[in-house]
Amino acid sequence: MRVVFMGTPDIAATCLKKILADGFDVVGVYTQPDRPKGRGMKLVASPVKEVALAAGIPVFQPENFRADEDVQVLADLKPDVCAVVAYGRILPQRVLDIPAKGCINIHTSLLPQYRGCAPCQWAVLDGLKETGVSSMYLVREMDAGDVIDVAKTPIGENQTSGELLDCLAVMGADLLSKTLTRLSKGEVCATPQDCSRVTFAPMLDKSMCPIDWNRSARCIHNQVRGLHPWPIATAELGGTKFKIHQTVLVDGHSDKAPGTPVELNKKGLRVVCGDGSIIEIRQLQAEGGKRMAAPDYFRGHPIEI
Repeated sequence: MRVVFMGTPDIAATCLKKILADGFDVVGVYTQPDRPKGRGMKLVASPVKEVALAAGIPVFQPENFRADEDVQVLADLKPDVCAVVAYGRILPQRVLDIPAKGCINIHTSLLPQYRGCAPCQWAVLDGLKETGVSSMYLVREMDAGDVIDVAKTPIGENQTSGELLDCLAVMGADLLSKTLTRLSKGEVCATPQDCSRVTFAPMLDKSMCPIDWNRSARCIHNQVRGLHPWPIATAELGGTKFKIHQTVLVDGHSDKAPGTPVELNKKGLRVVCGDGSIIEIRQLQAEGGKRMAAPDYFRGHPIEI
């Protein structure tokens, strides 16, 4: 079975490595064009491109598939299936129609929950206890295709979206290999999504970063976890603005005003939240500074308790 792989970031690279290791015939790889990065704005290849080049697989990087010649290049590869993982481009119908067995996608949620570009992050932001990955057929409507298979995993109470995504990358790679194997044997049975259960996971942005101490400790904890490693929750403490990298929930209650620091101990700084519950900040980063354990920072920069 001839496979064309389409993907760009690390999670896609993990999936490509897996299907190559499992012996699938990947005849071409599509990824986004090299982008400028860093202070020197040097063009940098995507993680998927690096994996493909190391494996000696032809790489294609069209900006989109509007040009007839780009569509023809894909058609000339004669793919039986296109495997798509975080490609970052919406595929037009004439591309979806090319592979004989269709285009399949790995999505980091239990569809129909969290269609969109940030499903893992929103699962954490919303305080879910469980999420997973889904393999599905691609259709023109975003993440709306029939689901082939799913794999589930619990979400840890202190797990960040970055940590969860690393877990889902490995799960997604295994699920992609499983789905391609079933597809090659003609054993796929897909299920339409229940439209009444659809939810969406829109793109994150920096307007979501500032912490509102009037919210509960659990909501703030979920905010910190869900926005890490990007765009990262922020807060002002003692007149200094910080990025908040790590928090934990602790027992206790206070009648102090929300946002009031009430204890600095060996593990972190405890702050009152809106319902009187307490959150403990373990790691933070002052503007212009480096990421530090909260007790280490406040030993050198005392804060009023």
